[in-house]
Amino acid sequence: MKPETLLFAKTHEWVHVEPDASGGKVATVGISAFALEALTDLVYIELPKVGRALKAGEAFGEIESVKAVSDLYSPVDGTVVAVHDALPNELETLPADPYGNGWIVKIKLTDESALRDLMDYAAYQKQCAEEGH
Repeated sequence: MKPETLLFAKTHEWVHVEPDASGGKVATVGISAFALEALTDLVYIELPKVGRALKAGEAFGEIESVKAVSDLYSPVDGTVVAVHDALPNELETLPADPYGNGWIVKIKLTDESALRDLMDYAAYQKQCAEEGH
């Protein structure tokens, strides 16, 4: 996926929304290349369980590097329908392909209103620049 086509949360998660077979929408969620560069050497990721209900802004897991531990936040309301189970053993996938194979969870949307609070790529780039990186 191209970052220019994604939506971003202030907490550096990205979202790609697409229709699912049931007529609803599923959001694929990952963490931005910007955040991964700031974290540097990753050592651990905690993932949620499939079936977990999430509200936008709620922590669903954490990612740990040699420098810091950061919560991962859901940018949308919904239910976890898939988890990238290979990530804990293949953390190098995240920085190598943050917008493709580095996806973290897929969330079936229960309310699309949280999408309005997300930034497009240009706004996210501006936020990153303001953070001094």
